Amino acid sequence: MLTNFFTTMIPLVINKQHFFFAGVAGAGMSAIAQYLSGIGKNVSGSDRLFNTSDNDKTKAQLEAENIICYHQLQAQINNTHEVLVVSTAIEDTNVEVQKARELNIPIITRAQLLAQICDTKKAIAIAGTSGKSTTAAMLFHILINSGVDASLITGAGIVTLIEQGKIGNCHVGKSEWLIIEADESDGSLVQYKPSIGVLLSIDKDHKELSELDVIFSTFQQNIKDTIIVNQSHALAKKFSTAVANDFGEGTSFVGSNFSQNSFTISFAVQGVQVTMPTIGKHNMENALACMATCAQVGVSVQQCADALNTYPGIYRRHQLLGTKNGITVIDDYAHNPAKIAASIKACQPVATKLIAWFQPHGYGPTRFIRKELVEEITASLRPQDEIWMSEIYYAGGTAVKDISANDLIIDLQDKNCNAFFVENRGALLQAMKPHFTTDTVVLLMGARDPGLEKFGNAFWQEI
Repeated sequence: MLTNFFTTMIPLVINKQHFFFAGVAGAGMSAIAQYLSGIGKNVSGSDRLFNTSDNDKTKAQLEAENIICYHQLQAQINNTHEVLVVSTAIEDTNVEVQKARELNIPIITRAQLLAQICDTKKAIAIAGTSGKSTTAAMLFHILINSGVDASLITGAGIVTLIEQGKIGNCHVGKSEWLIIEADESDGSLVQYKPSIGVLLSIDKDHKELSELDVIFSTFQQNIKDTIIVNQSHALAKKFSTAVANDFGEGTSFVGSNFSQNSFTISFAVQGVQVTMPTIGKHNMENALACMATCAQVGVSVQQCADALNTYPGIYRRHQLLGTKNGITVIDDYAHNPAKIAASIKACQPVATKLIAWFQPHGYGPTRFIRKELVEEITASLRPQDEIWMSEIYYAGGTAVKDISANDLIIDLQDKNCNAFFVENRGALLQAMKPHFTTDTVVLLMGARDPGLEKFGNAFWQEI
């Protein structure tokens, strides 16, 4: 990864006109690239994903937003560009980084650029180790449907935007409000100074809890106006500054009478009945976060409830692929212990038996959360449920491959879980078929791997 080259001095670049993105197809990078293009900047970029034709769809979607796209077989940046934008995952050896240094073109990280964008708007930063994308999507849907044309820069595609042919992770609105995800995984959220900060949860994921404590403390201190905290989450509530602004237990934004019927959840808030086409109690918490935030914007609980009744969902967050012969298939982005447990619990009411499959991503992250992952999965499974895994997704680089997904399966078997390992996910369906009943929900989980969408759709089609 990149060295501290960027931490000594951050150049002010938001007033520049010509931007180049190294890794432009990434979820976070593509959203900012689209935003800049949408406000009239000249944007281009390269990505190693464009070195083959497998990602032509993403390339075409970016080009439709007036973003010039290149492969990354050799450097494409030139002296007409004023800024090179990179993610923290980009390495010093990247061809665009090397060329930019030769040309003395300023280099800035995605998070540093997003921080500068936030300074031009009234930003709402959604933070926490779980639920950021979903809450950002819900909040965006509520505000748009309540007459507030908010801008959006997020990491996941919103269905209504995807249906317009877009990637779905960006919208350039006409109002002063901007919704962003503030990511703790690389520590980048400490760079944002939003008007409103929302803290959903804190669980061990990419970092130890002691590290997260420092990161979220800095985030809290950087907020200009209001922080909104989940009082139902023990580790998050310590960052509250005014319970009157918060949501969850002991606040005015608390849900009651929660119920789930198939793919619909219902609950009440301040005497207002809320019905949403989604699953899981955690999504009630996400909705409560939105309501507490909307109170700061001037949108009522009733307006929130009316909008949430048509909440369209987001790409690969409990995305229903279909039901066939009593088998329901759901695709989800869950990838850390808390998210996986929440996803499993949300899907259990759908059928009498749940079969969950998870593809871990990255050898380092899998090693880091191994203990917590096994504990959370063990606690969430019912006696009739099953957990399956395929081998860890490897995105390249110098990772030490000293752990296997099968090691986690053995750990789970030692805890008397119904746990199974299929190294190659291409063989998963045939191995799993004998375990299906006439009332089974199959939950597919994984992150980072761009091939998961295609895999999920193929799995569903072949049942």
